[in-house]
Amino acid sequence: MDTGSSLSWFPCTSRYLCSQCAFPNVDPSKIPTFSPKLSSSGKLVGCRNPKCNWLFGPNVDSRCQDCDGPTSKNCNQTCPPYLIQYGLGSTGGLLLLENLIFPPHKTFQDFLVGCSIVSNRQPAGIVGFGRSPESLPSQLHLNKFSYCLVSRRFDDTKVSSNMLLETGSGSNDTKIPGLGYTPFYKNPNPAFHEFYYVTIRKILVGNKQVKVPNSTFVPGPNGNGGTIVDSGSTFTFMERPVFELVAKEFEKQMGNYSRAREVENISGLAPCFNVSGHRLMDVPEMSFYFNGGAKMGLPLANYFSIVGDDNVVCLMIVTDKGVGEGARSGPAIILGNFQQQNYYIEFDLANNRFGFAQRNCA
Repeated sequence: MDTGSSLSWFPCTSRYLCSQCAFPNVDPSKIPTFSPKLSSSGKLVGCRNPKCNWLFGPNVDSRCQDCDGPTSKNCNQTCPPYLIQYGLGSTGGLLLLENLIFPPHKTFQDFLVGCSIVSNRQPAGIVGFGRSPESLPSQLHLNKFSYCLVSRRFDDTKVSSNMLLETGSGSNDTKIPGLGYTPFYKNPNPAFHEFYYVTIRKILVGNKQVKVPNSTFVPGPNGNGGTIVDSGSTFTFMERPVFELVAKEFEKQMGNYSRAREVENISGLAPCFNVSGHRLMDVPEMSFYFNGGAKMGLPLANYFSIVGDDNVVCLMIVTDKGVGEGARSGPAIILGNFQQQNYYIEFDLANNRFGFAQRNCA
């Protein structure tokens, strides 16, 4: 369930091939696949179908040359194959129209979905909850969707939580009591329009405001910068200049613990601290303050975790290698799902706002 991408797809046909997919609990040769031939309702998307434009834009006509001329009305050329690149991995295949059924009796006909034949590092399929026309919320005309991610300690159990999809006519402006809200906004660059941008006003470590330049929190004219909410990113990402300011503040306030450099080198996480011999662990709170005044004060389990043996804890925020100023494009901060654990999260599309509150999601 990915709020950072829009196309929903599944492994498709008996020829489905997934490279670099030998993850724990995944046998690449035994991934369940969908067989379009066995479906009476599935059909390939034609090149002239407006839904083909959702992925390829209005210029797809240049790739539909078989549809030119007097016979174009009956053209049976299919929409070109898609290839989608994610932060990690990719997938490619053909677009299908298929019935999407919510038991017991809700059916959405001609739902656009990807029939993926090849993938890299993406074994299971994705439901796209982004902002583009092909996303599930867009196709189902949702007013709102919300979820509550259970703690990672339930990963190997059957403990789960509900996801709510709300349809209906008109927008109900009622806010849920107890939720903090902040508006979504559109990035000036159309290349980033599928992301849910929110404005962070400040980041606090303990009572100390991290001196992040305001320009980082708002995308520039080229669209780079700003913050997105992405359920498909495991950990919160901060571009290197922001990350280093946050990490240095933790180092300063946790100076009575020694750094676990070996664990940092192996895991790629930092800073990591050796807490052996300390009966109580003293870690400053980490808080995000959003436009509109909403505060997300993270519980400790959402930003520090034991790594390796019980004696080492690491900050669970990641960064890139930072190859030169301006080398990276896209958001400066990605609020990932590790940081969303045990939060009720609401995407209020009708009122263009993001809501959240701490909950016990289990």
